[in-house]
Amino acid sequence: MKAIILAAGVGNRLAEFSGGLPKCLLEFNGVNLLTRHVRILERNRIPELLIVTGYRSDAITSVLAELSTSVNISTVYNPDFRAGSILSLHAAKDTLLCGDEVLLMDADVLYHPDILKRLIESRHPDCFLLDRDFIPGPEPVKLCVAGGRLVEFRKQLDPALAYDLMGESVGFFKFSPDIATGLLRRAGEYIDAGKKNEPYEEIIRDLLLEYPDKFSFEDITGYPWLEIDFPEDVTRANDEILPKIEDIDY
Repeated sequence: MKAIILAAGVGNRLAEFSGGLPKCLLEFNGVNLLTRHVRILERNRIPELLIVTGYRSDAITSVLAELSTSVNISTVYNPDFRAGSILSLHAAKDTLLCGDEVLLMDADVLYHPDILKRLIESRHPDCFLLDRDFIPGPEPVKLCVAGGRLVEFRKQLDPALAYDLMGESVGFFKFSPDIATGLLRRAGEYIDAGKKNEPYEEIIRDLLLEYPDKFSFEDITGYPWLEIDFPEDVTRANDEILPKIEDIDY
């Protein structure tokens, strides 16, 4: 199993906290998010990690140069990082085509290590993480389940959609080799069609709707985690999430 972390974004909304650095270098209790990711992957014996960089790639590579780890880390640069995350996903083509299971991770998440462990150890080869305890609104990427099957994955839902269960997606995924290859193919189709500005989640959604029987999820409700997009998320991360994971050695 190999891992991909998408870390190319600018993160303008967090400039007052990041000091102009990428979001993945935000520090909590003295440890930046990127280092936390690497340590958790290391703990789960993931041998290889590809980090897709863009904005301030130099800052990320500088941190990596000082990081001692058993994980074999490489980077690939997306020069058009302001255009959208589909281009960053496409830049990870070599890993998506590696013929092994692939973890895909957003870089801007503070989380309990057991969340990623649940995903890695899941019996489902193509797997989402779902949290039923979330604040509804336009920002969370939602997962909807009907009859035990995933039926939607999107921020904005069709009001007519029927479902039994809804939760927020954590932003971490596990894909089988076939689906990973399909993601790359679909990313290329989006780019060729002039839709490179779409969020990469749309590509995953396409495959989910095309092959619904292939996908499943792990319910991680109750585990502490937070995607950090806005200034108020930094406050919440420090006040609510960090105290629940601060005893973990990174």
